[in-house]
Amino acid sequence: QVQLVESGGGLVQPGGSLRLSCAASGSINSIKSVGWYRQAPGKQRELVATIPNGGSTVYTDSVKGRFTISRDNAKNTLYLQMDSLKPEDTAVYYCNVVAQIGPFKQLAYWGQGTQVTVSS
Repeated sequence: QVQLVESGGGLVQPGGSLRLSCAASGSINSIKSVGWYRQAPGKQRELVATIPNGGSTVYTDSVKGRFTISRDNAKNTLYLQMDSLKPEDTAVYYCNVVAQIGPFKQLAYWGQGTQVTVSS
């Protein structure tokens, strides 16, 4: 059974930094992409950053130049380094893995989320 467990969230002042981690356990074949999403109160879940398999990293415009997504395949861990944090980055952050399970079928795995609060 696949599990994604996020960690590293917390309370930070504006301008500060946090690094989120997502540890994966279990076997996932044919990974299509890995990434981070976030959901702020009263808003829809949105993509923060993603690494498509064989493709270039994609960031949402609001975090470009401030956030960096990376992965350590040996540790089965995905990271999100967040610098120059702003109050509008406050949200629950979710780790996501999308697997291609058929010619036209994908399966998304999600972590439980970790709260990031940016406030003075």
